[in-house]
Amino acid sequence: MAIIVKSPDEVEKIRRACRVVGKVLSEIGEYIRPGVSTAELDRIAEKIIRGEGAVPSFKGYDGFPAAICASPDEVVIHGIPSSKQVLHEGQIISIDVGAILNGYHGDGARTYPVGEIGEDAARMIQAAKEAFYAGVSCVKAGAHLHEISAGVEKKAIEYGCGIVREFAGHGVGTELHEDPLIPNYKPVGRGPKLKSGMTLAIEPMLTLGNAAVRVLDDGWTTVTRDGSIASHYENTILVTEEGYEILTTV
Repeated sequence: MAIIVKSPDEVEKIRRACRVVGKVLSEIGEYIRPGVSTAELDRIAEKIIRGEGAVPSFKGYDGFPAAICASPDEVVIHGIPSSKQVLHEGQIISIDVGAILNGYHGDGARTYPVGEIGEDAARMIQAAKEAFYAGVSCVKAGAHLHEISAGVEKKAIEYGCGIVREFAGHGVGTELHEDPLIPNYKPVGRGPKLKSGMTLAIEPMLTLGNAAVRVLDDGWTTVTRDGSIASHYENTILVTEEGYEILTTV
């Protein structure tokens, strides 16, 4: 495992790309409502990304056809936007966004309510967010990678959520996915030591029911096997000597 420590110049380039992602995540919620299609959300997100002089990281990535992943209800991640997929009251939807600017990526995700939602749905949104913050609270130079995973897992268990094991967080830089993998459960051992200048995407992916998932025939859309709803919360962060900086905000 070769975790890349970024120079101050590289960190600044990643920070700029991440701000584009943060702008999308901040603004897209205004458009999420009953009656809107996920294709329309994709169009809006791509317009924001390109308006900032950036390019969508996801579009064309291993053949993925869109600028965002739009994942409603039981879709955990990698949902493909479609004009036929129209949101309705009471759903939740996870939006995952990547942007590349001057050769460096930013990556982030949020789960949003569609109109008025039920208690379970609201709890899932909160669980993923809190699990992220529980994990990132362990970050600082000298800490170990798996402390992040343990923090995410502990909070997810407190909420009674299933923890998706097939997908994980990752490093971010000139590649969208770099070392290390960051599971949302505690692996054996402490993992490598964190160093100032590392840039990491921490992303809890949780389910209301069983954690088992399957990938649909399109090769991307990943759903819960039991049909339970899922939530996703992700930020790209910078490891610092004292702690961390969340980069995917505006």
